[in-house]
Amino acid sequence: MDVEPVPSEPIAPEALIGVASSPPLSIAALLAGLEDLSRAHSDRVLRLIGTLPAEALENAGAADTAQDLPPAPSAALDSVVLDSTLAAAASFAATGGQPPRDLPPPREPFELLIFRGFSSLTTHPTAFDPDRAALPEGAVIDGAELLAAPLDPQGGVPLAGPLPAKAFLQEGSWL
Repeated sequence: MDVEPVPSEPIAPEALIGVASSPPLSIAALLAGLEDLSRAHSDRVLRLIGTLPAEALENAGAADTAQDLPPAPSAALDSVVLDSTLAAAASFAATGGQPPRDLPPPREPFELLIFRGFSSLTTHPTAFDPDRAALPEGAVIDGAELLAAPLDPQGGVPLAGPLPAKAFLQEGSWL
């Protein structure tokens, strides 16, 4: 079944009033809100991208994650890893081989898909417990993109975004 993009206009800036100024949400509350809205839109997939603290992945609870699964490849995320690796190498060389003291903790890029009320990481193992948030609280969500469902393995059909993830907490942003 071929899916064609829904003809739509971009989301008006006034529709996003209050998105940036609203109080910060926890990652769990943000994901719960997005999952709730996604249940009513079975023809849409929301893709979130961002970074995770490396220590959160190490402490993610090996008992309820598929630790033996390798991360899925993603060209967009690979370039982020390469850029951060090159930056770290340049910083190391600039200090004469001494590690800089003020380096931020290491982070890993992630991609998370939300479909029909469920979240699943495509780049890291996802907990088997559906009541547990798919992202740890230290996650930073850089953007969200609304795609037509079902997803094509060659690439999704973008419908809206990239926008801040909070923008998709409004019903109207799901088109």
